[in-house]
Parts: sequence; structure tokens; C-alpha cells
Amino acid sequence: NSEDVRCKCICPPYKDHSGHIYNKNVSQKDCDCLHVVEPMPVPGPDVEAYCLRCECKYEERSSVTIKVNTVILLA
Repeated sequence: NSEDVRCKCICPPYKDHSGHIYNKNVSQKDCDCLHVVEPMPVPGPDVEAYCLRCECKYEERSSVTIKVNTVILLA
């Protein structure tokens, strides 16, 4: 299920750009700043320096497990 996976990139402030959190449904191999941060907030020469500051993590979850646990908890 595509909503059960995502890549989350946390990018701190850089020069005159404020920090931002980016989320995108991509595969684990594409979980990096270049594939997730859109639109890129900095011009071409600064992209590498900006991306090196970002921390990207691949996250998976099971919606079915969450729903089952919610039903059990509410019963």
C-alpha cells in the first residue's frame, strides 16, 4: 500500500531559507534529498550543500495492524 511507506527528509535552515520537512512516497533506494525535496528551495550551485544538511529516513507502517489495534482498544 503506497500510503504505508514514505521518505521523510528534515532539512534545517540554510542561508536565507527556513527549515522544512518534506514527505514523499518513494522507494527505499530513492529516499534521499534529490528525490524527495521538491521544489528545491536553493539554486543549482547550493543544492549539494543544502542536501548534505538534510536528514532523510525511510519509514514503513502497517495500516491494517493500526486499524486492528484501534478496534481492539475501543472494544
